Amino acid sequence: MTELTHYKTPLKPTPFHTRTAALCHNNDWGRWAGFNVADSYGEVELEYFAVRNTATLFDLSPMMKYRIAGPDAERYLNRLLTRDVRKLKPGRVTYSIWCDDAGHVLDDGTLFRFAEQEFRLCSQERQLVWLTDSAVGFDVEIADVTEEIAALALQGPTSAAILRRMGIAGIDDLKPFAMIEVPLKDGRLTISRTGFTGDLGYELWIDPAFAETLWDELMAAGKLHGLRPIGSHALDLVRIEAGFIATNADYMAADQIIRRTRGRSPFELGLGWLVDFEKGHFTGRRALLAERGKGSRYCLVGLDIEGNKPAGGALVYHNKKTEAGHITSAVWSPTCKRNLALAFLKAPYGSEITGDFWVEIYVLKELMWDKQMVRARITERPFFNPDRRRATPPYDF
Repeated sequence: MTELTHYKTPLKPTPFHTRTAALCHNNDWGRWAGFNVADSYGEVELEYFAVRNTATLFDLSPMMKYRIAGPDAERYLNRLLTRDVRKLKPGRVTYSIWCDDAGHVLDDGTLFRFAEQEFRLCSQERQLVWLTDSAVGFDVEIADVTEEIAALALQGPTSAAILRRMGIAGIDDLKPFAMIEVPLKDGRLTISRTGFTGDLGYELWIDPAFAETLWDELMAAGKLHGLRPIGSHALDLVRIEAGFIATNADYMAADQIIRRTRGRSPFELGLGWLVDFEKGHFTGRRALLAERGKGSRYCLVGLDIEGNKPAGGALVYHNKKTEAGHITSAVWSPTCKRNLALAFLKAPYGSEITGDFWVEIYVLKELMWDKQMVRARITERPFFNPDRRRATPPYDF
């Protein structure tokens, strides 16, 4: 009998590991798609404030990346995704989702279009099996290129100034969701004006052979601009402020749920604007059309909660007595000075009934739990939405 040893395999280092490990002073590491990534480098609060006030680097390398190319690439992606891919021009990026036949979201991510027949789809979870199964009948090639591309998120108000200091041309003309390719030493660097912080920022994509060179040049150029690395804990805080959802945090990926009722549709996630019924058939279209006709079971809303105690995992009540839903993500926002949360409410709450909500928060005070019932109101997302996020050319901080 063959001995199974896969569980002995250590987590893989990312192409930036030699640099991130040297700076991870509290040795706080986590796991992402089989890779070892920093959850924090020191004080999470300082990392958070760096995102909002200077600039930060986050190691994106474990993000799943799939190259999709061939004569039917556009037609295949239009069948797979809920958006109309035909509207995406070369040199542009778009945010999209894809569903199973029940209309439940499998994952969300970004789609890059490099040429008429060449795309890259990035996702949080592994999607290769679903992508290849969905490709039957299409003349298209799909490859997992995750380990062939190193990636960094450069985010924060001074991020554009850092790229300018590096001598990278074209930054002032780069609009949100656009990308450019520039030389870096002997390699090529792709820069997209995208990110997961709701702030001014860029994502940098490069061959792993030049990863350390990229890191070193960024840190040197960013020394006078407050550049510092951040981990996943700080990133989670700012993405909640931006009102962004996260797979397996705010909703379960449809291929990982055990109970079918746990799946969530684009409409239930507040992503109905990503669904284009006019483009023709796509996976989940029939189920989503039926849902649009009869209404959704749930509604994802933003909440503004009294007090300053984050309400992660708390129950939401209507009129203090009827359970209306639960909170999936929560944060006390130092920038907004508000207690913010994302919450799933059961219909008709959040759609027809929009007031008199209360949240039950348990606060640990000197080893004793104190229950607080505090008022909450539905509020617009994103919670944090600065002008600098979209300004072209970017402000020169």
